[in-house]
Amino acid sequence: MNFSLLSNYWSQLNVKHLTSMLIPMLVLMVIVMMVVPLPAFMLDVFFTLNIALALIIVMISINTLRPLDFSSFPTVLLFATLLRLALNVASTRVVLVDGHTGTDAAGQVIKSFGEFVIGGNYLVGIIVFAILMIINFLVVTKGAGRVSEVSARFTLDAMPGKQMAIDADLNAGVLSQEEARERRQEVTSEADFYGSMDGASKFVKGDAIAGFLILLINIIGGLAIGMGNHDLTFSDAAQVYVLLTIGDGLVAQIPSLLLATATAIIVTRVSSSNDMSTQVVGQLGSTQALMIVAGILILLGLIPGMPTFVFLLLGAGIAGLAYWSHRHARMPDVVEELDPEQVEAEQEAKDLSWDDIPQLDLIGLEVGYALIPLVDKAQGGVLMQRIKGVRKKLSHELGFLVQSVHIRDNLDLGPNQLSVGVVAKVLQNLLAEGVAVRDIRGIVEILAEQASRSQDPDVLTAAVRPALGRMIMQQLTPVGQDLNVMTLDAGLEQHLHTVLQQSKEHGLAIEPNLAEQLLANLQDTSEKLVEQGIQPVLVVSPGVRPWLAKMVKHRVPGLVVLGYNEIPDEQGVQVVSTIEQQPLIDG
Repeated sequence: MNFSLLSNYWSQLNVKHLTSMLIPMLVLMVIVMMVVPLPAFMLDVFFTLNIALALIIVMISINTLRPLDFSSFPTVLLFATLLRLALNVASTRVVLVDGHTGTDAAGQVIKSFGEFVIGGNYLVGIIVFAILMIINFLVVTKGAGRVSEVSARFTLDAMPGKQMAIDADLNAGVLSQEEARERRQEVTSEADFYGSMDGASKFVKGDAIAGFLILLINIIGGLAIGMGNHDLTFSDAAQVYVLLTIGDGLVAQIPSLLLATATAIIVTRVSSSNDMSTQVVGQLGSTQALMIVAGILILLGLIPGMPTFVFLLLGAGIAGLAYWSHRHARMPDVVEELDPEQVEAEQEAKDLSWDDIPQLDLIGLEVGYALIPLVDKAQGGVLMQRIKGVRKKLSHELGFLVQSVHIRDNLDLGPNQLSVGVVAKVLQNLLAEGVAVRDIRGIVEILAEQASRSQDPDVLTAAVRPALGRMIMQQLTPVGQDLNVMTLDAGLEQHLHTVLQQSKEHGLAIEPNLAEQLLANLQDTSEKLVEQGIQPVLVVSPGVRPWLAKMVKHRVPGLVVLGYNEIPDEQGVQVVSTIEQQPLIDG
């Protein structure tokens, strides 16, 4: 048996077990300190531990590169606040119960802090403690709380935009599925962190208020107990209880101020590749600014009555710092002058390459925000898989690889562009009339423009056909040749237009004899043109074209019906036959 492997496994298991028990043990310790009286020595240990913990938290806050690197800060802040409040309860009990025995009753830490600050003057001690409270509560804590609120609100408001940006990068191929998943998790963690920080800042604010109230309670209660229960004079009671109360308040207030400062550092931290110290020094080390400040200090030092030595000393020191900053900024230039071979190598490495030219998408698809679920696999979207299948099929049929289709969201596109059914019906109408739909982008653009005017597939088809005029001409006549067409007599076309307009408004129908004679005449004329080797094409007004196209579809299958607006301006036209009005009407 490998005893070393078993030993390592057992040690790792113990470390993991102890780590998981750390928070429950801390909660239990807080409860014990609030309920069970602690000896003076244990108070010294816990107060020292509290100060050390606050310093550790501040140092970690300073050295983090971004706020999420210390994502456990809200929870740590909560337990650090609970630990300090528990120590206040424990020390208050000791001060009020054993304070009459002397200033050593609450331990050496509280006594030393009280004597150091008070210096024999109780009023000075109270004033110093009040100043610390004002700094902590009105400046650091209040500012950190406000920044936390604003950061949380703006972070939550920016979440949808960040999620859409991640989806857009994923669709464009910039991110992989794993990278996109990590980005989404980071956005969610960021929102959770700032939301927690908004609540955690209230702990700091409440702790500052609690420290002030505990101070008043300890002083009033101590004086009352000392004079009432232990027959101490006011002077003796004040000497003992005020000293212990101020010492207790300072021992608790200094870690509170440190934690409030750490909170402010975290919420005002901007993500960077450098720690905060490097970032601040780099941004404040402006040579010009330092030189101006040094000059002002030196001038002030030369004014009679000013502390010349202090101003000149600080001015010289800042001038030296400015010189060092300026020299440090020029170091890269010196290196290049001393090593020309390295400079030449770096210059060659910076030459342009194909990687410096941005690649354009050969095939792209833009979707409105309402269609994003069609693309997002997390929401059941299958559009990307279908596009991949179409690419595979076309690549197999055409013999070359069809480029990837990059899908992007476009917020400028409306969400209600047309329904899929209407678009499909328009495409069916075009194909039924022999019009190719290769220019699908142009078709969709026309449909998007006309969607606000009508949702009728026939009306939309009539709007799309003029945009496909050149494509239609390529199917009917060779390039550079005139298009042989037949037309309707002006009177006949006007009569048809009037009758069709009345049929739409009043439900009237075209006379059967008129329709039958028109079909017969068109059929005879078309057959004659076919015998001459001419493609039969009928050109009419756009208002008449849809009805005629449907009417001749089965009776005159080879006849192509065009509108005047479907013939490009540069296309020549030769009228080979005109359908007269009189025979049709009389017959």
